Amino acid sequence: MYSKGNNKRAAGTFGETAAVEYLKENNYEIIERNFRYRRLGEIDIISREKDYICFVEVKARSSLGYGYPREAVNARKQENIRRLAQIYLCKNGINDLKVRFDVVEVYMEKKGENIEIKEISLIKNAF
Repeated sequence: MYSKGNNKRAAGTFGETAAVEYLKENNYEIIERNFRYRRLGEIDIISREKDYICFVEVKARSSLGYGYPREAVNARKQENIRRLAQIYLCKNGINDLKVRFDVVEVYMEKKGENIEIKEISLIKNAF
């Protein structure tokens, strides 16, 4: 899988798109992408798997120089995602599904102006 572009935002968007495709291939129904509420932040992907609503954070890296992608989902980020998830559930009247917080790690390799997906891993119930 390749993408043109060399800036950080383009790589992040490419990683999210790869994560969406990966989730679909693994029987997730994608409900929403990039859910924002005011200035509180964003949930990358909201999806459904069986009787779970899953709030998914996507972290993409081209090297491990700054650690594993999952390590970037620190306590502060987790709390923010939980807060946004509560808002989403309330706004949409969802109270009959179990809730889960997942992380998708996307490992990419830059080849000139292109980006190649090397590996994708899903961490269910990450926090």
